[in-house]
Amino acid sequence: MVTQKPRPERSLAIALENVTPDAVEGRTRNAAASAPRVTASGRGAVADQILQIAFERGVKVRTDSDLAEILAAVEVESEIPLAALAGVAEILRYLYQTDSQTADGQKTNEEK
Repeated sequence: MVTQKPRPERSLAIALENVTPDAVEGRTRNAAASAPRVTASGRGAVADQILQIAFERGVKVRTDSDLAEILAAVEVESEIPLAALAGVAEILRYLYQTDSQTADGQKTNEEK
């Protein structure tokens, strides 16, 4: 008998755009560069749809419930406030780390 791991409940999902080192740095220096912004936010079934679209498009997904709750307060199509940029910077670190591991042929944390 094959058993599957239970799928974690996903009650909140936030989609971000322009999460790049230049955008984060420019935002902290009050530059006019495009700042990271919230492009979608939802709970329950909407969260599941956001995640499904992300997976279908090959977008990397990171679970961080504390940061998601902070970003849930940001209106869709709004720039991420300075107070939340430390969390966004952590996402960048995670993404670059997984890219590096994948390039080296190692399994990412999601695959382990």
